[in-house]
Amino acid sequence: METARLIARAVLGSLDRIAHFRVAHAHCDIPCGIYDPHLAQVAAHTVLRMDMLINETAQVPPTDASTRNKMIRYISVKEQHAELVKHEVRVIWGDYIKPEHIKANPKLHELVFDIMKTASKAKQDTSVDTSKDLIKKVEQFAEIFWKTKGVETKRVKAFYPTEEEIVYPKV
Repeated sequence: METARLIARAVLGSLDRIAHFRVAHAHCDIPCGIYDPHLAQVAAHTVLRMDMLINETAQVPPTDASTRNKMIRYISVKEQHAELVKHEVRVIWGDYIKPEHIKANPKLHELVFDIMKTASKAKQDTSVDTSKDLIKKVEQFAEIFWKTKGVETKRVKAFYPTEEEIVYPKV
């Protein structure tokens, strides 16, 4: 693998010396300009909903395959969505957030750190309180995100079984 990488680097270097490729500069992997924390919020609600279902199912002794299957699926979905929260927030933080956003929102780095830690904790346990805390932090992140774009937000009760709030841009 290392040999192939060295050969590719040598070939591309030779081509660059001949063609003189221009260097592309972009703020992210694909400069699409499309960022939205909505998916992170929905994923956080999913984490909470899975904890709610896990806690309901835990009251029933998992003696049959159907109950065990439900529990395994709830845990799997919860972990995937907690990871999705982390991914979505990390992409916005890493690709969109600029120094001027941090200057205007000095606690943003700490908030992102807290979201990452809370999402990890939500994967580790089945605490509804932890999941609700994750939602609150992602809501704060969404509000800051929209503020960086000069867009007002509103919090509304989500139409999900979690009955928690979700942040939307006012349009």
